[in-house]
Amino acid sequence: MTDVVVAGAAGRMGSRLVALLQEARDLRLVGALEAPGHPALLKDAGEVAGAPRLNVAITSDPEGVLTKDRILIEFSVPEASLAHLRLLAREGGRAVIGTTGFSTAQKDEVERLAEQVPILLSPNMSVAVNVAFRVLADIARLLGVDYDVEITETHHRFKKDAPSGTALRMAEVVAEALGRDLAKTAVYGRHGLPGERTRQEIGVLSLRSGDVAGEHTVSFGALGERLELTHRAHNRDTFARGALRAARFIATAPAGLYSMQDVLRLT
Repeated sequence: MTDVVVAGAAGRMGSRLVALLQEARDLRLVGALEAPGHPALLKDAGEVAGAPRLNVAITSDPEGVLTKDRILIEFSVPEASLAHLRLLAREGGRAVIGTTGFSTAQKDEVERLAEQVPILLSPNMSVAVNVAFRVLADIARLLGVDYDVEITETHHRFKKDAPSGTALRMAEVVAEALGRDLAKTAVYGRHGLPGERTRQEIGVLSLRSGDVAGEHTVSFGALGERLELTHRAHNRDTFARGALRAARFIATAPAGLYSMQDVLRLT
């Protein structure tokens, strides 16, 4: 049995992780974390998630929770995830991180911490999305430079970062396949009179609406036709189940930085 700690346990993703962990025969919840001052503190993680009582109280203190060999699963904000990873690296734990919005410097720190302990970092835990990452590179290479690339993502109104980590990864995959520098060719939304679309640019547009769990479309358009690849998440369980699959992978992995591509053997 592998021990798991869920950070953000009372949040939209965290509560689904807590609920689905109760169905797992090889994983068990032993710790639940939330931000200081959160109204769910000291409450039972199972009951907060709308599941049976687990006798695991939600706490804001990771000390004594993120201990050796326990697996942290976290979908929260970069600052909190990094603080947990620093402690986890010191204690000898393991981590599956679905947090998005890391800066370049923060990503560099995650890489350094992964030299000490195994960390899986992925902007999207969905199996289908990670297959899409693999397929997108092939599509971009096969279609070539004559096709305009536009990426559209839609998420719920509560999402804090934009574009989504998934949309950014899709843009990176396409840019790498086409030999472009994304920092120079990405266009994040358009306004006013930007002029005619350049051949090199990769458009990335973000929509925030209602309770959409996640929808991403990559469009390859040429004169006379358009090819689109779309992924729609019907609910958050697809991400939670992917994270549990990632936890099973990271449970036996040596120190290093991994992604869902490694879990699915797509690399």
